[in-house]
Amino acid sequence: MCGITGIFSPSGLSETDRNAIYPMTSMLSHRGPDEQGFYTSEAVLLGHRRLSIIDLSGGKQPMANEDGTVWIVFNGELFNYVELRDILINKGHRFSTRSDTEVFVHLYEQYGNDLFRYCNGQFSVALWDTKKKQLLLARDHVGICPLYYVRLPGKKILFSSEVKSLFCHGEVSPRINPAGLDQIFSLWVTIPPETVFDGVEELAPGTFLKIDFSGEITCSEYWKPQFPSVKEYEDLSLDQYASRLRELLCDAAKIRLRADVPVAAYLSGGIDSSVISAIVKKYHINDLITFSVAFKDQQFDEQKYQMAMVRHLQTDHRTVLADYTSIGDAFSDVIWYAEKPMIRTAPSPLFHLSRLVRSNGLKVVLTGEGADEILGGYDIFKEALIRHFWSRQPQSTYRPQLFTRIYPDIVRKGSTSKFWQSFFRYKLEDADNPYYSHLIRWNNTSQIKAVFSNQYREMFNEQDNILKPLQRYIDPEIVRWHPLCAAQYLEMKLFLSGYLLSSQGDRMLMANSIEGRFPFLDPRVIEFAATIPPRYKMMGLKEKFVLKHTFQDLLPPEIVNRSKQPYRSPIHQCFLGHNRASMLLSRDAIEQYGYFDPAAVEKLTGKMKSGLRLSERENMAVVGVVSTQLLHEQFVRREWRKGKGEGGRGKE
Repeated sequence: MCGITGIFSPSGLSETDRNAIYPMTSMLSHRGPDEQGFYTSEAVLLGHRRLSIIDLSGGKQPMANEDGTVWIVFNGELFNYVELRDILINKGHRFSTRSDTEVFVHLYEQYGNDLFRYCNGQFSVALWDTKKKQLLLARDHVGICPLYYVRLPGKKILFSSEVKSLFCHGEVSPRINPAGLDQIFSLWVTIPPETVFDGVEELAPGTFLKIDFSGEITCSEYWKPQFPSVKEYEDLSLDQYASRLRELLCDAAKIRLRADVPVAAYLSGGIDSSVISAIVKKYHINDLITFSVAFKDQQFDEQKYQMAMVRHLQTDHRTVLADYTSIGDAFSDVIWYAEKPMIRTAPSPLFHLSRLVRSNGLKVVLTGEGADEILGGYDIFKEALIRHFWSRQPQSTYRPQLFTRIYPDIVRKGSTSKFWQSFFRYKLEDADNPYYSHLIRWNNTSQIKAVFSNQYREMFNEQDNILKPLQRYIDPEIVRWHPLCAAQYLEMKLFLSGYLLSSQGDRMLMANSIEGRFPFLDPRVIEFAATIPPRYKMMGLKEKFVLKHTFQDLLPPEIVNRSKQPYRSPIHQCFLGHNRASMLLSRDAIEQYGYFDPAAVEKLTGKMKSGLRLSERENMAVVGVVSTQLLHEQFVRREWRKGKGEGGRGKE
């Protein structure tokens, strides 16, 4: 991974622009600590920070073609660059480096704006064509690599891998966007192009912007997740699907090992990372180094399963132990790098994990992200299937008992059972709603907006901020898909890029200059997984059945047969100390920033300090308040170095 930034101004660059490109680029130094480079013309400035992984000596950026008519800054990896390079050489292209970046340049020369359909990678990229006077900004298929932009007067465009870089420009100031807050505190994510900052837009996954010299901007989608309709699945056996899945996933892992530096792996103890580590260990790297998070709080710990895999694979293993103090202490850094509020502390241990990787002298790790989304691994998918089943006989008392199969702690009789039946009954008979699988989650999350001040609650509007943007963003074909596929699609389209790959993936990895690679998110694997019939992904209520069947020979039985344990992290206990995050829960801080109702927050903190158990919703509210307060302090109140010298964290 790297960091890219730039300024495009058809009417000419100002002195402010020329001064700003240096601190804008420097602000991304954590994404690329190895080198920096710049390109300057009359209308375009490009900046690049490099994390050197492929062609260490020859891959410097910005990079151009032979005659200097096409320039590129590139964040990420083009994993099929070896095959593409051979194709392009056969078509007459000449290369001067061994880098994947140069392949991108020649792909553009050969295929123009259609180049992205040939790419298998994770990337955000800017291509400047000096002949056409056209700028292309693009993001990979599923949004592994981030890309943001700002439109300014005079048809000027600023873009960057991270929002904080944009605030180093003299014409951009950070202000919190109420619509973005409304979305996060309903859906957990913002809906592209919306962000939590006014005027800052996010480029959606699988899309590119074409910006011509008149300043006209055209957004095009080159890829999207799709599923067959219910009657379109091929009648193949489980073994036939498993054989093809194994072939594709093994190749996806193989090409993601392409690097001129060592590659390690995360090993959580779940089946996803275990499969990836097992593939790499068996076929590619005998002395594989693996890393994992352990928790002092046993409720969240998976060390038993991690060590079972370590013994099985005989890897060189290292562990970071997360406790309440370390999670709370790191949370300020988490928000600085994530650049958004959140309602989970789960990114914090992953921040410590990537720091451990870096301290071991490594730059690249393979992880198991994406398997749950593409192969049916989440409890929310099981909930949706049970609710669909129940909705056909809404008066049944037997059908809702199936929830005890997912959540055994729900007793079958008494008040607890009645509460949960009422909880899962929410809009039960609205089964034709395209968002049916996620209605309970979104409704439950929305309740925490009660902690906001009256001023902000008045700016929240479900129709304008949630439903209309969803309608624009979500594929209308969703209504033709099996309920499991519709639920998978919503997770991929919203949660995967908007939360998992940003707050827990790219941002926590790159905070410590680590590149994560995700074999399950190879576009070929995603596209094939979509063709696997739902009955093989979710066999009854057994999640990721086809994945377990496919790789059972590489894994010990206790890993194959274990139930999924969602990755979670302690919450309110982490904010009872004296770290900066905890201090922002004080009544003075709440009143000063103005987002939340001081009395509502005081009620939450009082319950925390008394030692009483907080509900799931109350825990989400605590994290939401803390993270929003931190976002305001670190971005809105920060003294930004606008267009002067070097960037950096700025002054509190």
